[in-house]
Amino acid sequence: MTMEPTIAPPPTDSAARPTRPARTAARGFTLLEMVAVVAIIGILMGLIGTQILGRVGEARKTAAEAQMTQLVQSLELYRLDNGRYPTTEQGLEALVTAPTTPPEPRRYPVDGYVKERKKLLDTWSNPFQYESPGQHNPRGFDIWSLGADGQAGGDDLDADFGNWEDDAAGN
Repeated sequence: MTMEPTIAPPPTDSAARPTRPARTAARGFTLLEMVAVVAIIGILMGLIGTQILGRVGEARKTAAEAQMTQLVQSLELYRLDNGRYPTTEQGLEALVTAPTTPPEPRRYPVDGYVKERKKLLDTWSNPFQYESPGQHNPRGFDIWSLGADGQAGGDDLDADFGNWEDDAAGN
């Protein structure tokens, strides 16, 4: 009988082989961990969100003031070209299309003074108010926004603001 040599398996060293956990599937989050994360996000949104929302209102007012400044500049150009501001009846619409009611402008640019009618709206989508001559500016005009609520008067972001300086009496 001839004996064939048997090949023995290589020696195994348990220290050389990494151990595996019993489950090889990726471990997910537990319900308790998920609830904790959602609670933390909720707390952060409550603390930070109120500050951000307050800033949005202030930013809208600042943007409306910038729009108003652009309209004031357009009205000044209108006066330079035509010797007068549009009447109260002609309104800010006179910056978009040439007025057809007296006094009609002497020189009016083909594209108008304001290219888009939506520029006559404040950031709350309410029309800017216009009066010429103005009560605050009797030698010029008043232009103002009714604020966030779109109604005369109000406080904070609902307050009216215009191209005049408030005096100590609040006028």
